[in-house]
This record gives sequence, C-alpha cells and structure tokens, in this order.
Amino acid sequence: MTSYVVTPLPRPSVAVDGEAGRFPVQRIYCVGFNYAEHTVEIVKDTAKTPPVLFAKASDTLLADGQELPYPPKTADLHYEVELVVAIGTGGAQIRADRALDHVYGYAVGNDFTRRDLQNHARAHGQPWETAKTFEGASGIGAIYATPMVGHLTRGRIWLSVNGVVRQDSDLSQMIWSVPDIIAEMSSYFRLQPGDLIYTGTPAGVGALSVGDVVVAGIDSLGTLTHRVV
Repeated sequence: MTSYVVTPLPRPSVAVDGEAGRFPVQRIYCVGFNYAEHTVEIVKDTAKTPPVLFAKASDTLLADGQELPYPPKTADLHYEVELVVAIGTGGAQIRADRALDHVYGYAVGNDFTRRDLQNHARAHGQPWETAKTFEGASGIGAIYATPMVGHLTRGRIWLSVNGVVRQDSDLSQMIWSVPDIIAEMSSYFRLQPGDLIYTGTPAGVGALSVGDVVVAGIDSLGTLTHRVV
C-alpha cells in the first residue's frame, strides 16, 4: 500500500446520468477558437488553422448547481458554453475514422475565463494558465453515455445570463469535429480514460458579475446552472 507524506486530495469526478457510479476525471483538455464567429469576435481572423489546444487543472471542475466564486486578479470574467467529450478508452495517434470508438459520452460545459488575463497573455506570447485555471473554472453537467444520446454532430448550444440568451448556435457550426479534435489531440498526447475535452464555444461570450445566474444548455444533454458569488 502506498503511503504519502501529505494527505492526497480526492480524485475529481463527474456525475453520469442514470448511473450510481461517477466518471473519474484524469485531465482536462480544451480547444480554442472552434466556431468561426467566435474566432472573429476574439482574434478578428477568419482563416482556418489547426485547433488551438490547451489544458486546465482537473480540480477546477464545478458541478451543476454549485456556486462560482468570482476569481481574483480579474475584472473581466467571461462565460463560454461548450460541448464536453468524455474519453472512455485511451490511445495515441488515433485516426479520425476510429476516434468515436474512444468516446464514453458527452456533457454541457462552461469554460469560465479571465478574459483580461487571456488577452494580455495572447498579446505577449505567454501561456493561458492564469486565464483558464482557477477555482470553479470548468463548469460541467452530468455526462450522458453514448448509448443514451449517440454521437452529437448537430443540435442547439446556448447560454443565458439572468434569463437573457447571450450565446445561441448549433454544434454543426464547429470548425473541427469531435473526431478531428480527438485525432489532433492524440497526436500530441496519449489520451487516457477519464480525460475530458472542452471543444470550444460559439460567438456571444461576455462578462459576468457577482450575483449573475448563468445557464448553459445543449440539446439532448440538459442544462448547467451556476450563480456567481
């Protein structure tokens, strides 16, 4: 039995719809600029380029209904509704035509971002960790297994703040499909069971304030609600 010199924290996990067992989370990967209109609103560019890949700490997960503490060091906290892919079978150099075999299921996500820090990092060629990794930065709803919902290639993806819809698009508008994302990501990293992939957000991102209630939803995957405190 392994002993530790400090007490290890519990492994992060996510609820699975209709199951008593939970999905154990290994790592969180993300894709930036995967909807054309969002790419234009942030970087003012329409050229298709390889997906922007980055990672977030797995202990930043925030379950449906949990409150989001407004993070320090920012005055511009943004919401980003995203389709999340839960990896059930790992692998490296996965072909796009076999990529969906590695998917356990899907969930609604909200990739909260300290936008002012991200903009500063982008302008200076610096990494995004301070913008993307903080307490509660990775909102996620229950995972729906693929036998229940299939593989999602279209369907409404939306987000509201205090009842006003701010993001409203369709999964079919993703520049890079889920198989393409898995193939590209697995060319850099050996994906592991328990990995989550946030697949990018549509246009309409904006700032949140303390007291705001943000609700994100994707057809077939329900909704995800957080209040900023």
